[in-house]
Amino acid sequence: MTHDKLGIFGGSFDPIHYGHLLLAETCREQCRLDRVLLVPAAVPPHKQSRSMTSARDRVEMVRLAIGGHEQLDVSTIEIDRGGVSYTVDTLTALVEQQPGSSMFFLMGADSLKDLPTWREPERLCELAVPLVVRRADSPEPDFTAIRHLVTLARLDEIREHQVEMPIIELSSTEIRRRVSADQSVRYRTPRAVEKFIETHGLYRSDQP
Repeated sequence: MTHDKLGIFGGSFDPIHYGHLLLAETCREQCRLDRVLLVPAAVPPHKQSRSMTSARDRVEMVRLAIGGHEQLDVSTIEIDRGGVSYTVDTLTALVEQQPGSSMFFLMGADSLKDLPTWREPERLCELAVPLVVRRADSPEPDFTAIRHLVTLARLDEIREHQVEMPIIELSSTEIRRRVSADQSVRYRTPRAVEKFIETHGLYRSDQP
């Protein structure tokens, strides 16, 4: 039975870029996580209207991006389950798979105020400690929105585990736009991911 500290980092990763990787590594280091699990979503609840790159390609890009880092891993749990990916369902399954592990759910400070609108937010906060990430130039997150969801002890734990992230202006949307416009994405995503996008013709404006 494992007793490690496990970070859970969900997202579309369409495509994964250096901002994602820096976030995962910063959280791992600052909170002394034993591992960070990157979990590509099947269908994120807030992106149901956008057609995404195939799950197979997104998973492969994550694998290429984290290759060689022993403390970063990819989980296909949401893709294997299929359908809309709700965080509480994923955490429930991971807790069953990893008995004894302490779970930490990585999320941006801007998402904190929306957490009460997520599916079963109280249960989510019981299953894992929300590990709130803020930019270095941002004020401390406002935890008021989740005060009614958690015990005082859990709220103190969440406050203790907030992470300050170096400022890095990267987004998957911008990378898709640049590829579509035939512009360079060098140094925005790992070279192996860049070559995968190129080889498989992803995000091009001439895609059928």
